[in-house]
Amino acid sequence: MQDFNLHAPEGANKRKRIIGRGQGSGRGTTAGKGNKGQKSRSGGKTYVGFEGGQMPLYRRLAHRGFSNYPFRKEVQIVNLRDIENHYEASETVDIASLIRKGLVKGTAPVKVLGNGDFSKKLSFSVSAVSASAKEKIEKAGGSVVVIGGEAAEKTGNKSGKKSRPAASAKDSDAAKTEQE
Repeated sequence: MQDFNLHAPEGANKRKRIIGRGQGSGRGTTAGKGNKGQKSRSGGKTYVGFEGGQMPLYRRLAHRGFSNYPFRKEVQIVNLRDIENHYEASETVDIASLIRKGLVKGTAPVKVLGNGDFSKKLSFSVSAVSASAKEKIEKAGGSVVVIGGEAAEKTGNKSGKKSRPAASAKDSDAAKTEQE
């Protein structure tokens, strides 16, 4: 076979089935839609979960609560026991070195957890660290620097904006006297 003589293998390209073009074609008359009924009509589609007009199951059941699934933050976790096995003393633990050593994949934020014993003096530069892991690292003489990720200040309200302090009764009385 030459480079210029390229073709698809036998049976790879199937011809489109043409329907509704007379009885002689074998797919005429009802065009493969059967006899009568909503599904045989043009535009005769129904939605997913349609039960013929009966109240559908997804509306009969109560929907309570909230799912955090669309808003989740995915982080890769690494335990101190794995870091203990893969690193030598006085090395730096960061995302690039964790990828190099095969402990994490990709670019998702990394959180270090405190499972296992830890005794090496290492400097950490990761997205997040659990309290127990931080305690063990500092006890071994290491240092922890949290970069990006969860280091943002938590304000307690959902919008992320800082809330104004509530006006006290004293302030409202002072405002009334100024207006008069």
